[in-house]
Amino acid sequence: MYHAVKISKGTSGWGGPLVIKPTEGKDKIMSVTGGGIDPVTRKIAEMTGGVAVDGFSKGVPDEEVAVVIVDCGGTARCGVYPKKGIYTVNLTPVGQSGPLAKFIKEDIYVSGVKENNIELYEGEVSEKTPVATEPVKAETKQAAGAQTPEKKSGFLTRLGKGTGKVVGDLYQAGRDTIDTVIRNILPFIAFVTMLIGIITKSGIGDFIANTISPFAGTLPGLLGISIVCGLPFLSPLLGPGAVIAQVVGVLVGVEIGKGTIPPQYALPALFAIDPQVGCDFVPVGLSLGEAEPETIELGVPAVLFSRLITGPLAVIIAFLFSIGLYAAK
Repeated sequence: MYHAVKISKGTSGWGGPLVIKPTEGKDKIMSVTGGGIDPVTRKIAEMTGGVAVDGFSKGVPDEEVAVVIVDCGGTARCGVYPKKGIYTVNLTPVGQSGPLAKFIKEDIYVSGVKENNIELYEGEVSEKTPVATEPVKAETKQAAGAQTPEKKSGFLTRLGKGTGKVVGDLYQAGRDTIDTVIRNILPFIAFVTMLIGIITKSGIGDFIANTISPFAGTLPGLLGISIVCGLPFLSPLLGPGAVIAQVVGVLVGVEIGKGTIPPQYALPALFAIDPQVGCDFVPVGLSLGEAEPETIELGVPAVLFSRLITGPLAVIIAFLFSIGLYAAK
């Protein structure tokens, strides 16, 4: 027996509320948070009678998923499932963000959700499947079976239509570019600027320099950082939004600029702090590639374990390519 729940946005959240009721064959409550089955997923499953599933350890066909719970900081996961028409609950208070922001709509997505934002729903539940696809351009279509005389277009007519299509595509590309810059790039620049200001003016930089320098200023230290960041049980937790890499990257960059860390370690340091990036996205990426559930189950641990090998190797290769790169003239 399945029950309906109402999921509302949390503090600083966006979207919703969503009314979720599993049905036979569509009863999976899938957690794609990188840390097993989180408390919100567990509570939704208990209240609805659905089946809680860890998306990192078990692949589930899209048609069996009632709702997906993610902890995306605003990059890709928050938009991937809405694009596929799957109800999405984000534990992070993120609104329409990322390259798939146009698919994130209030009737299919809610964010900032905590356990206290979930309650039983007693009203009527619509059986309509959510759809979050790109707006269809209005086109005049002929009735089924109707035949219209084919008219030959002159050269100037064809040239005008072709030119109009190219200009329209370029104009839309420009709009998408500006939208991406405003939604993603400028906020990141503002974040990094604020972070550098806090580091340099609060004295945190000196503390970090004394703590990080022994590791970021030597090859063995960088190898150790890459191994820790690439641990299979840790990398999915460090991956969301690439926040860890962004913050540590700014910290290391500031110390290189101050001369605390030698500049030749800039390139290997970049690879040392990045093994975990994208590890939270592995099951989503495989799902986007229409991989079979069995492939996802085997592919996720395979990719996570491979980072323990490719991470340190990337650091070593970057170190070799950095030799003589910053030599004084």
